[in-house]
Amino acid sequence: MIIAIIILLVVIIVFLMLYNMSVHKKIDTFSNLNQKIVSLNVLQEFMDTISEETTANEKIKKINNILIEKYDIKYSTIVVYNGAEYNIKATNVEEKHWDTLRNLHSEQIFKDSIETATPKYITVDKEGERLPYQKMEFGRAKSAMFFPLYIDNVYIGYWIIESGKPHDFDNIDTTILEVVKNNIISAIKTIEKQDIVENIVRDDEFTGLKSEEYLYGEGKRKIDQYDTSAVCMFKITNIVDINETLGRHTGNQVITKISDVVRQNISAEYVFVRYMGPKFVIIFSGIDTEGVTNFITDIKEKMENLKIQQVEEDVYEGEEPEIARPKINIAVTTYYKGTALEGTTKKLENYIDAAKPEESQINYI
Repeated sequence: MIIAIIILLVVIIVFLMLYNMSVHKKIDTFSNLNQKIVSLNVLQEFMDTISEETTANEKIKKINNILIEKYDIKYSTIVVYNGAEYNIKATNVEEKHWDTLRNLHSEQIFKDSIETATPKYITVDKEGERLPYQKMEFGRAKSAMFFPLYIDNVYIGYWIIESGKPHDFDNIDTTILEVVKNNIISAIKTIEKQDIVENIVRDDEFTGLKSEEYLYGEGKRKIDQYDTSAVCMFKITNIVDINETLGRHTGNQVITKISDVVRQNISAEYVFVRYMGPKFVIIFSGIDTEGVTNFITDIKEKMENLKIQQVEEDVYEGEEPEIARPKINIAVTTYYKGTALEGTTKKLENYIDAAKPEESQINYI
């Protein structure tokens, strides 16, 4: 009787152990599936953020905030090397710690990680200890995972996540974090191109206008507040003749006076840039091509009625200064939000450049 009871208990214990293992397996499977779903959602949010009409810096900060929220990370910092120095692109750590975070590449504990392109996990065992890279702080971080970032085998910086608890990342799924890291790299790679465009915008020496690149960064964000806009490109068609016959200083004066006429007559909500050489672009945000016809006709007349006296530096001794009279050729088309603005302006440029030198009219294409 006792033996039978013992056998029954053993069977029950074995059954419970097997059942417990099955439950744990299901929980692990569910957990992994849940993590994969979260990762897919994060990837989708990354893509949505990249496509937003905001600055490159705002995008990378939003991506970092997504990581913090979705993965319940205490601290997350993305640092990028621009070829000259390390810049913190995004972090939720207090600014007083930024000098430490932007110099982690020089810490011995992370050098092997950078050289081998492998993550590095460090933690403390006791509350009173501190991580090797912490100089003046004790209580903020007790665990950290360091991920070097590479684009096409070129080192571009690192991503570090930190926790205020010892051993907090002991059981974290590093596979998921590797996927997240790769998503960060893809986002940086995409945003980097936008960042380049935004940083090469210059103010034109003679007109004070923004250069063409402004159209594809801040200008485009301004334009894309509307579904459609009229894009007008005009060219001073006789600028070469003016330069050759009256001098380059006079040619520069013509360009300056032309830009002044337009600037004084357009609304501040419209975008006006010196596109290239004698070509300029005006984008009438939220206005269709029919709505700008009267304005363009009027502004063309104002520009061609200018009588610009030859600049003193271009007048030969003993001669009287001559008068420059600009001739303007204009092309107008519609830009649709979400399409390639550079394609729209290129279409106008090709049309204007292919026109006969003597052409001076308004063309709708």
